[in-house]
Amino acid sequence: MDITIHWTFLPHDDPEASLAFYRDTLGFEVRNDVGDGTMRWITVGPAGQLGTAIVLEPPAMDPGVTEDERRTIVEMMAKGSYGRITLATPDLDGTFARVRASGADVVQEPTDQPYGFRDCAFRDPAGNMIRFNEVR
Repeated sequence: MDITIHWTFLPHDDPEASLAFYRDTLGFEVRNDVGDGTMRWITVGPAGQLGTAIVLEPPAMDPGVTEDERRTIVEMMAKGSYGRITLATPDLDGTFARVRASGADVVQEPTDQPYGFRDCAFRDPAGNMIRFNEVR
């Protein structure tokens, strides 16, 4: 089988702050931006990797999600325990410095992990955990 990851979804509660993080700080391209106000679906992705994207979406927009579930999701986002993604970079220290300089919430400075990765972590403006693994 030939399988790749095409899209993944992360919630946002402030589309402009999310754009500033993913476009301006991480350098991702904006590939689509639909909707209005806080009800926007913004597709971003790394330059030159058109087959991989993150869709930043309003939280809990699935029609099957109850109001109680929506409240729980919003509470989890506020704690930073709802959405997460791991990205890869060949320059972990440079990436860490750039993201930290943007004012992003640092969760973990670059660390050699016992399971073989060197990584760091931040929270994006919506509280999503963004980990960076160093790849060589």
